[in-house]
Amino acid sequence: MREELKELWRFRELLFTMVQRDLRIRYKNSVLGFFWSLLNPLITVIVMTLVFKSFLGNNTPNYSAYILASYLPYMFFQLCLLDSAQSILTNLPIIRKIYLPREVFPISSVISNFVHQCLALVVFFLYLLVVYAFDRRVFPLQAGAVLLPVLLLINLMLTMGLSFIVSALNTFYEDVKYIVSVLLYLMFFLCPIMYFSEAVYQKSMEKGGTMLYTLYHLNPVAMLSVAYRKLLLAPQPVEFRGKTYDPLPLDWGLLGVTALTSFLLLVGGYALFNRLKWRFVERP
Repeated sequence: MREELKELWRFRELLFTMVQRDLRIRYKNSVLGFFWSLLNPLITVIVMTLVFKSFLGNNTPNYSAYILASYLPYMFFQLCLLDSAQSILTNLPIIRKIYLPREVFPISSVISNFVHQCLALVVFFLYLLVVYAFDRRVFPLQAGAVLLPVLLLINLMLTMGLSFIVSALNTFYEDVKYIVSVLLYLMFFLCPIMYFSEAVYQKSMEKGGTMLYTLYHLNPVAMLSVAYRKLLLAPQPVEFRGKTYDPLPLDWGLLGVTALTSFLLLVGGYALFNRLKWRFVERP
C-alpha cells in the first residue's frame, strides 16, 4: 500500500485537475450553478419541517436547523457512493489506453462532493442566522462547532473507504450500484435525520436497557448524524410519545468507535481496491 500511495502522490496534479473538471462540468450552462446542490436538501428540510411541525405537532425550536445539520452529512455520503459506483466503469476507455493510478477516479468523485459539502456547511451557518432571526428562543450555534473539522475528517474517511469498495466491486458486478441505492434509501430512515436519537434511547429503555441505543449508534452514519447535530447546534428538549425529555450529551466513546471504524474501512477499502484494480481492464 505504501508504493500505491507514493504513486498516487506522483499523480497528484492529475487528481487536482480531475476534481476541477468535476466541479466545472457538474453545473455547466446552469443558471443557478452550485445552488442546485442545496436545492434538494433545502426543499427536503422545508417539507419535513412543515409535516412534523404542522401535522404531527413537533414544537422543537429551530427544528429545520436540526434536520439540516443531520441531512447534509448524509447527503454527502449518499452522493459520494452513487457517483463513485460508476467512476471506474465510465472511465474504462481511458484506463485501457493509458497508465494512471485507477484510484484517482473514485477519489476525485469524493473530493469534488466534499468541496460541495464544505460550501453547503457555509450556507448552513448562514441559514442558522436566518432561522434565529425568526425564532429567538434558542441561539442555535454552540462552541462545539470548533470540532467540525474532526467530524469532516471522520466523514471523509468513512465515505472514501466505502467508495473504494463500491467502485471496485461495481466494475465487475453492476448489481452493486442497485444494492447500494436500496441500502442508502433504508439508511435514511435508520439515521436520526427526521427524528432525534433521544427517541431511540427512550425506546431502548422501555426494552429494559441501552442495548438497542448502543447498537443503533454503531452504525457510523447514524453516529455522525448525531455528532453533527450535537456539536453544531444547542441541545433541545425532545418530545417522545407526548412526554418531554432532556437532551442526551454526545457519547464520545461511540464517536471514537465510529472514527476507528471509518479508519479501518478506509485502509481495508483501499487495500481491496488495489487488489482488484489491475483486473479492471479484463472486464468485457
